[in-house]
Amino acid sequence: MRPRRIPPAIWFLAPALSAITVFFFLPVAAAVLLSLTDFDIYAVASRANLRFVGIANYVQLLQDPLFWTALKNTVYFVAVGGPLSIALSLGAALLLSATLVRGQALFRTIFFLPVVTTLVAVAVVWRYVYHPRTGLLNDGLSLLGVGPIDWLGDPRWAMPAIILMAAWKNFGFNMVIFIAGLQSIPDRLYEAASLDGAGSWQQLRAITLPMLAPTFVFVGVNTMIGYFQLFAEPYVMTQGGPLHSTLSVVLFMYEQGFRWWHLGYAAAVAFVLFAIVLALTLATLRLRALTGAAPPAAERAGG
Repeated sequence: MRPRRIPPAIWFLAPALSAITVFFFLPVAAAVLLSLTDFDIYAVASRANLRFVGIANYVQLLQDPLFWTALKNTVYFVAVGGPLSIALSLGAALLLSATLVRGQALFRTIFFLPVVTTLVAVAVVWRYVYHPRTGLLNDGLSLLGVGPIDWLGDPRWAMPAIILMAAWKNFGFNMVIFIAGLQSIPDRLYEAASLDGAGSWQQLRAITLPMLAPTFVFVGVNTMIGYFQLFAEPYVMTQGGPLHSTLSVVLFMYEQGFRWWHLGYAAAVAFVLFAIVLALTLATLRLRALTGAAPPAAERAGG
């Protein structure tokens, strides 16, 4: 009996699959096991100090008020910063897709520059902008009769300040995605709408926004996943303060793992965050499947 022949595709896939297994699946499996132990700095010194605790880390996490504070701050950041960033991205994409705008390539480059700029450099600049005495933002507000605000030192304003900076830095990426979506809309739809007497606002509501629905789903899910991983902005600008008002889940996980060396507890935080993001992503895609069952009116008219 002849031995079974291995398909050639396996040999081409083997290097990539091996790398994915070594650098992704094995670390994830190790993190799962780590979350079920009390691994800390004493376990680093001696494995005899390592104990299996089961789901005790998860139970402790759900009873930790600091975790719920971090989760509340993260949800606030996602709920406010995500739509703001998407709205800025859509507005910039619509402006740069207008036929009357000149130098579109230049403006696209300028708007995209914050995305590729190092966050540390951006944070340093924005700390000067937010400075309570010499900051440009307070100088501008003083012209309107508004008194100085301690943007990064006041618990009421610290998170809105980070949201504003994050929206400014990240909107350029989604802008490029929206521009690609706008370019995929057939011109015949706008021509037919113009012949029927539809104005720019009516075309936006009846053609542009419905045809951008798949783009909105992609941008929304990507933005939600990225914003739930909020870390660098509060870490660089506020260190989670003041009074934990900018403490995020990822920053909380970092502090537990690399400041207090509660690595098992930090691994449990990571998987709880993963479960939250996965559930919201699946809910978003499910909602899109239910609401997008029928094609948009503009698409039916164009067909």
